[in-house]
Amino acid sequence: MNTPPPVGITMGDAAGIGPEIIVKACAQGLNAPCVVYGDAGALRRAASALGARLAITEIAHAGLASGDASRIEVIACGPALPPDLPFGQINAAAGRAAYDYVCAAIDDAQAGRIRAIVTAPLNKQSMHAAGIDYPGHTEILAERSGTDDFAMMLANDELRVLLVTIHVALADVMARITPEAELTAMRLADRACRQMGIAHPRVAVAGLNPHAGEGGKFGREDIDVIAPAIRRARDEGIDASGPWPGDTVFMRARRGEFDIVVAQYHDQGLIPVKYLGVDHGVNVTVGLPFVRTSVDHGTAFDIAGKGVADQASLIAAFDLALAMTP
Repeated sequence: MNTPPPVGITMGDAAGIGPEIIVKACAQGLNAPCVVYGDAGALRRAASALGARLAITEIAHAGLASGDASRIEVIACGPALPPDLPFGQINAAAGRAAYDYVCAAIDDAQAGRIRAIVTAPLNKQSMHAAGIDYPGHTEILAERSGTDDFAMMLANDELRVLLVTIHVALADVMARITPEAELTAMRLADRACRQMGIAHPRVAVAGLNPHAGEGGKFGREDIDVIAPAIRRARDEGIDASGPWPGDTVFMRARRGEFDIVVAQYHDQGLIPVKYLGVDHGVNVTVGLPFVRTSVDHGTAFDIAGKGVADQASLIAAFDLALAMTP
């Protein structure tokens, strides 16, 4: 049998908690070999501060990964960062480097050199300071991989939620709620669940308006746009239902009635997931030609460098990446 390639972990913003949680996760032990796209110096600084007995070594490419759990093997993607990079501060060099780590991992994933991508958090303001203008990981992944139909899904042990619209102003959501956007989201939700081992996914669609519009009293989008898209999805063999009122559908999914909820906009879908806790939450970009999972938290500048960051979400993201790949 051929040995699967390693999982690629991107280090994220070095001024945040990315290096620390990677070192902690590797010290705790991961369930498959990995390589880190990042800065060896930043990881050594984290390992030293934590007293982690891990060797940090640079390798030229993922094909040279040894699988040795006593070391973290790092693929450098650009100039080394300053050894005294301040923690918890916006820094253009760190923002540029974080972007470069992701791009290098995408290229390797598309070439089959890594099994999946697991991302530590980047900082959008640091990227913007470096002249890189993306709302977040999702858009970078989609653009560089040439993916048109994609979605963000957040998952934990109790709930899975996929978004129709992602990083847009609430005022712009209405214009993006179209039959095609709804149908695409349901297809991606069904696909994501099947990748996670669910043979017959039950897809619940949250309504856009309060009480799913209450028969048109609170807006007609649920009747005129979302409901017809659900019928089309069912015609394709997707077990989709709704639109269900957004104030109860997540509770019903948590009780086991549905396998995934399609939410209409960012906060509608992510507040219920994050309320359950970010420690074991995982962010998944669905629709890419490779598997990408991520932690369900940010760079946490307020605690960076203090040794108190929790690696649980990174480990959960790593394990889900394994579960979604052969």
